[in-house]
This record gives sequence, structure tokens and C-alpha cells, in this order.
Amino acid sequence: MEREQQQGGDRDGGGGGGRFFQRRRPCRFCIDKGSIDFKDVGLLRNFLTERGRIVPRRISGNCMRHQRELTAAVKRARHIALISFAEER
Repeated sequence: MEREQQQGGDRDGGGGGGRFFQRRRPCRFCIDKGSIDFKDVGLLRNFLTERGRIVPRRISGNCMRHQRELTAAVKRARHIALISFAEER
């Protein structure tokens, strides 16, 4: 009897397997109404990893439209050598 109570007492009834829900942060570009320009290297570097990869949308918090614009801007900047394709190891 005690064993059943101990096992049942461990759960709080929430479920979910230990995962928690975080509220999605709003898109930075939608709030500021700023434009994404491929010549603004400082802005683009905020959305690149140390290795030079583009940060995914779920991590950066961008909306789909602005993530696509950001990706295109990064690719343009890489093409004209404002940003390197990959960092040195």
C-alpha cells in the first residue's frame, strides 16, 4: 500500500515528460519595422554562429518572412565577400 502511494506521489499530474513550454519571442524585425540589408554586416553577424552558419528560425525568434529575407541577405553578403562562407577551425 505504501509503495503505491509513493509511486503515485512522484507525479504532479502535469505530464509532458519533463519538457516545458516557452512562449515564442516576437520577431525583432516586425517590432522595429527595420529592413534587412545585406550591406549591414553587423546585423547579419548577430544571426550567424561562430562557424558561419545561419541561426535557425526557432532559435533566433524571427518570423518566417523575415527569416527568408535574412537568409537571402546573408547569401548576398557572402557572394560579394562581405561575410565569409565558413570560419577557420
